[in-house]
Amino acid sequence: MKLLKWFLGFIFIAAFIYYNFFIYDGKLLFRLINISLFCSLFVLFRVIFGPTAADRIVAVDILGILIVGLLALLGLYYKQGFFMDVALIWALLSFVASLAFSKILEGRQLDD
Repeated sequence: MKLLKWFLGFIFIAAFIYYNFFIYDGKLLFRLINISLFCSLFVLFRVIFGPTAADRIVAVDILGILIVGLLALLGLYYKQGFFMDVALIWALLSFVASLAFSKILEGRQLDD
């Protein structure tokens, strides 16, 4: 059963990569945005179905990094600088949230 899940996942990823790079005729920026959103789906899966709390914390941190990258790509597409400001704020909040989650996971209080 596990081998079947891996095989189906591989087919799904290969089909997406084939479509995104060989069939889809959009700009490179749109292709990068598609890849970022596709990776976000996998990270969200790990956040929801993560086996341990540590896996979920790492997945939330990776999701923050993907969102910062997506905001940077959107800033390039729309030629607006405020996307980078939002990305910087998001990165800082993601870092603080990761620290807070780690302390809670360790069993300590936030004021320690």
